[in-house]
Amino acid sequence: MEDNTVRFGLLGCIRYASKFVRTVTQSSNAVIIAISDPSLETANTFAAANNLSPETVNVYGSYDELLNDPRVDAVYLTMPVTQRGKWAVTAAEKKKHLLVEKPPAQNSAEIDTIVEACESNGVQFMDGAIWLHHQRTVKIKETMFDSGLLGDVRHMYSTMTTPIPEQVLERLTKEAMGLAGAIGELGWYPIGAALWAMSYRMPTSVRALPSSIATNSVGTILSCSASLQFGPTADATETATAIVHCSFLSQLSTDLAISGSKGSIQMNDYVIPYKEDTAWFKYTSGAKFVDMHIGWNMMPEKVMVDCVGTEESQEAMMLKEFVRLVQGFKQGESEADRRWPEISRKTQLVVDAVKKSVDIGCEVVYL
Repeated sequence: MEDNTVRFGLLGCIRYASKFVRTVTQSSNAVIIAISDPSLETANTFAAANNLSPETVNVYGSYDELLNDPRVDAVYLTMPVTQRGKWAVTAAEKKKHLLVEKPPAQNSAEIDTIVEACESNGVQFMDGAIWLHHQRTVKIKETMFDSGLLGDVRHMYSTMTTPIPEQVLERLTKEAMGLAGAIGELGWYPIGAALWAMSYRMPTSVRALPSSIATNSVGTILSCSASLQFGPTADATETATAIVHCSFLSQLSTDLAISGSKGSIQMNDYVIPYKEDTAWFKYTSGAKFVDMHIGWNMMPEKVMVDCVGTEESQEAMMLKEFVRLVQGFKQGESEADRRWPEISRKTQLVVDAVKKSVDIGCEVVYL
């Protein structure tokens, strides 16, 4: 094993973590050397299902055991959000770099505690919002935003919805999901997309939309829409609005539409592309109705972004970026990239504001 190989441990053996295992297995400079779960049986079952050999991967029946393994450089946290804050801080104190599933915390105070622990212990933090690392996301930023082709952002619409069987909905407790429910678990994406489109300029106000809110019998939020207002501020006179929607009650949708002063962008699969090895987005620039309003003067242009196999999937690109940062630490050449924790913190602040608006009867919350 080369010195620059980043050695991962898994804190939590949920089924979704198999995707991360596949990504690391295909990497040339990362390896999984340990997994853990409060249930040793669950950890062993996960190891067998993912072809993790006991000869090369230690299987632990507690998170503490894994965090005390001196060979582990970085950890991937997948336990319920109500437990992530505690174990993220503990991992940072053990000098482990953190890749944390989203949402990484229950509220902004908790994420501040995590980030402070990472900074004081000299480790990198990043949440698992994989779409930010996709080559399509990078291309849109370069070709539409940086070039000025889109102009000033005026309005955004973004969703993340996925259906859950009715019998399962009642088992979504606040102890497992956190107080924000779907707003944190699903809303992290559309809220994050709106912030990304605004170059992480924070909204001035947030309001949950009353008719959109649904809860189960124990009060866990299952569905919610919210409006975000950006500006004007002392630093920016331009204004923009966003409507974000998240729900466990609707058919799968991951829509993102951005309207600017000069152009527009549209995707229906921004969170997870329809296909792993290719993606696209549509845009128009200078569109208008033709005479008598019988059509448009153009068709949307479809821009293809090819990813060569799984090595350039968004999971692989996220891992590549995280590994690059950790390698910098190991070689004594760099410090933590504060951009990633700052993105997480801003997203969490807006999640908190939407939840607060719900709690106070859908009144406006100012940030």
